[in-house]
Amino acid sequence: MQTLISALAGENEAALAAAALEMASIEFPELIAGPYLDRLDEMGQELGDETDGMSGPEFLAQANTYLFADIGFRGNERNYYDPKNSCLNWVLDQRTGIPITLSLVYIEIARRIGRPVFGIGLPGHFVVRYDDGEFSTYVDPFNGGKLLDEQECRELVTGIAGAEALSDPLLFRPANTRYILIRMLNNLRAAYFRREEFARAATVLNLLVQSSPDTADYYKGRGIANVHIRQFRAANADFERYLRLQPEADDRDEIVKQMAAIHRWLGTLN
Repeated sequence: MQTLISALAGENEAALAAAALEMASIEFPELIAGPYLDRLDEMGQELGDETDGMSGPEFLAQANTYLFADIGFRGNERNYYDPKNSCLNWVLDQRTGIPITLSLVYIEIARRIGRPVFGIGLPGHFVVRYDDGEFSTYVDPFNGGKLLDEQECRELVTGIAGAEALSDPLLFRPANTRYILIRMLNNLRAAYFRREEFARAATVLNLLVQSSPDTADYYKGRGIANVHIRQFRAANADFERYLRLQPEADDRDEIVKQMAAIHRWLGTLN
C-alpha cells in the first residue's frame, strides 16, 4: 500500500493508476498491478498512434470511438454499487465501471500521450475536462464520452445532487490525485457498508483516517465497522475521537449509548 499511502499524502501526482491498483487489492488480495499498468501503456500507445497531430475536437472524437466503440468501455448501470466498480483492474478487465473509474482510465490514457485531460469532481458524477488552450470541453466517460459544456454540467449536478450543490465555488476545480483517491475510497467504503462487509470497510477507513486525521466522520464510520467485527476497544477509541472532533454532533447521545454498551461488554471480560 506504500504507493497509495504516499499518493494520499499528496506526494506523487503521477501515481494515480498504481495507487488505484493498490486500493483494488482490498477487494482483490492477489492482484498484481504490473499487467494492468502495461495495458494502460498499450492503450495509450494505440490511441497516440491513431491521433498524432490531431486537433482537440478530432482527438476527442477518435478517443471516444477507441474507448467506447472499439474497446467497449461503458457505465455499469445494472450493478452501480458493486465495490468492484471502484477497482481499476476489474474496470479494465470487464470494461465497465462508475463515473470516477471510467474517468480515471480516460485521464491515464490521455496522460500517457501528452493530452491535457484532467478530472472534475462534480457532486455525484465525476467527469473529465479537455483543455489545450485552444479548445476546451467536458467529457462524460460514464455516458460514452458525451461532450458537455458548463451549463450542461450544471444541469447534470442539479439532477443528481440538487440545485444547492451549484453554490460550491470549487465546482469546476481540477481534481488532483489525492482528491480522486479519497473519493474512490469513500465510494468503496459506502459499497462495503451497503454489503455489510465490515472488515473491508474498516480497512478502507484505516486509509481514510490516515489521509485525513481530522475528519470526524471517518472515526465514527470505523467505530461502527469495528463494532461489527467485534473490535470493541478499537471501536470505543474511534467513538471517543469522533466526539472530541465533533463535541456537538447531532448523534452524540446515540454514540454515548453505544460506548456505554461497549464498556459493559468489556467489563464482562475482566
